[in-house]
Amino acid sequence: MNQKFLKIHPNDNVFVALNDIDKGENVAINEHSIAIIQNIPAKHKFAEKNIAPNDSIIMYGSLVGTAKHRILQGELLTTHNVIHETNSYSKKENSSYWSPPSIDQYSTKTFLGYHRNDGQVGTANYWMVIPLVFCENRNIEIMKQAFQEELGFAKPNKYKDLVHRMINLYKKDDITKIEDLITEENDVNSSQIFNNIDGIKFLTHQGGCGGTRQDSDMLCALIAGYLNNPNVAGATILSLGCQNAQISILNEKIRALNPNFDKPLYILEQQQEGTEEKLLSTAIKKTFFGLIKANKITRKPASLSKLVIGLECGGSDGFSGISANPTVGQVSDMIVALGGKTMLAEFPELCGVEQELINRSVNKEVSEKFINLMRDYANSAKAVGSGFDMNPSPGNIKDGLITDAMKSAGAAKKGGTSPVVAVLDYTEYATKQGLNLLCTPGNDVESTTALSGSGANIILFTTGLGTPTGNPITPVIKISSNTSLSNRMSDIIDFDTGAIIEGKKNIEQMSKELLEYIINVASGKIKTKSQLLHQDDFIPWKRGVSL
Repeated sequence: MNQKFLKIHPNDNVFVALNDIDKGENVAINEHSIAIIQNIPAKHKFAEKNIAPNDSIIMYGSLVGTAKHRILQGELLTTHNVIHETNSYSKKENSSYWSPPSIDQYSTKTFLGYHRNDGQVGTANYWMVIPLVFCENRNIEIMKQAFQEELGFAKPNKYKDLVHRMINLYKKDDITKIEDLITEENDVNSSQIFNNIDGIKFLTHQGGCGGTRQDSDMLCALIAGYLNNPNVAGATILSLGCQNAQISILNEKIRALNPNFDKPLYILEQQQEGTEEKLLSTAIKKTFFGLIKANKITRKPASLSKLVIGLECGGSDGFSGISANPTVGQVSDMIVALGGKTMLAEFPELCGVEQELINRSVNKEVSEKFINLMRDYANSAKAVGSGFDMNPSPGNIKDGLITDAMKSAGAAKKGGTSPVVAVLDYTEYATKQGLNLLCTPGNDVESTTALSGSGANIILFTTGLGTPTGNPITPVIKISSNTSLSNRMSDIIDFDTGAIIEGKKNIEQMSKELLEYIINVASGKIKTKSQLLHQDDFIPWKRGVSL
């Protein structure tokens, strides 16, 4: 692939620029050449031949748009000359045969994980503290201040030190030196007390009361999923008492999800406890005893079939569907072949590839559930004057993803080629081995939040533009589509697939390297950048419209 452009699928009528191509340049296509009539930035597309008004734009072998007006051979595709368009979809048409990738070298490999009594295995061991309602957020923050530094889990705040040094210079009337100050790394004030615990995570949110009862029920279901996630050892939950998200609803959701749930769980209700001091003192004491219990669990070898991989992308670019996403798709296929589970999220970014996923469904029930969820989601978006076609962000468009269908065709590559064994609505938990589709919005944090709530113990997150998203309980491995991004934002990128764009490696080679990296993260041998930066993003999805 060491060239300036790429035709992804034989049926495509556009090419992707792998490097900047200047106006007036002639590019060789088989036995003929194309004269480039506009500057084509890397990641963008240009026409293989003249395209008439209303004719189809084909990429990845799929319909990704139509021409607004005549597009000349060698012309740049933009939002000015292309509009979003997809093929319609219907019931399952046929069954496609799946040929699993070779997994011989991984069949006996293991990772070091935390074995739970229900058979799940965690890649981390966290204690979680979360409110049932936003009224308790302040108390959660007070507990966080009390615990984090004393337990040794706090991230050193080099920016706090920078402000401290600026104040000292100001007091000395020496403000001219402030511009010369740089941030300096400093050490954690105290050593970690519980060596078998990866952290105590304090989550806050704006839900639990007000809004619709559906939102409160969904919040309880989401929290139940987090409690059941194998990366969570136990939890402390604060309730006010009068909110819509009642303790009884949470307990009902937990029992429905796991009747044999046996993790340490402490739920305190402020209106029953009395004073804030009594509530917090009791919560802190119970949490400390819970941490003592959680610390007794140690990592032990586990089969790779115990991996549950969430598949996510954010800040995508024109290279994502060529390098990072297909690499993740190949890893997904390997995990499935090994007996593990994978979950492909972000339903607005499956727009245009529905029929392929329908045909890959293992049975009629799975395909029909997918159809119904996609149509309901699309209709709810249209009802408020929006639509899937509005999904691409300004950053996506600037870097070559000019229609939602174009974005979706590349995003779906994260799901590989394996059969779709189940379709999960938001907060449903993954229980079937194989590829699952999880209904979430395309919003990065809402989607990663949902993946963890459905049982993901690792999340693979591809990006072409760079995004600092992380998750409080599930390690998020950030995978760049291009080396320039990996070098520029090295503090948030874990794994670079840019060598594929440069023609130095192929997808098979890169996927094997990524799987080895996943095993090391799952074993606690490597901390992801989002873990090191404490990027603990948590946003429950309200079932209004979010793309």
